[in-house]
Amino acid sequence: MANTFKNAVYNGANTSASANMAVYTVPSSTRAVVIGLTLANTSSSQITASIKLSAGQTVYLAKDIPIPSGSSFEYMGGNKIIMLTGNTISVSSNTADSLDTVLSFMEIT
Repeated sequence: MANTFKNAVYNGANTSASANMAVYTVPSSTRAVVIGLTLANTSSSQITASIKLSAGQTVYLAKDIPIPSGSSFEYMGGNKIIMLTGNTISVSSNTADSLDTVLSFMEIT
C-alpha cells in the first residue's frame, strides 16, 4: 500500500450561492484520511459556510459557520476523517463567488 499526501483545492469564484461544491471524491480502490480543511472568505462581507460528507448518507460536518470578510476557518482542529472509495466532501456558502477551500489528506492505495 502506498501512502501519498495531497491537497485538493476549490476556487469558489464563479459559483452560485448555496451551491454544493465537491472538493474531493475518493477514487476507486483508494481510501483517504483527511488531515486538514480550511475555508477562506474571499468576499467583502461576512458569509456562512457549510461542510458535508457524503458516505452512504449525506451529513453535515459543520453547518452555517460564520466567516468574516477576508478571514479563514480551519475545521479539522486535530480531528481526522476516514473516507472510503466514492465518499465526497463538499462545501457551500450562502454568498456567490465567496468561498475558497483547501483540503489536505493522505491517500492510501
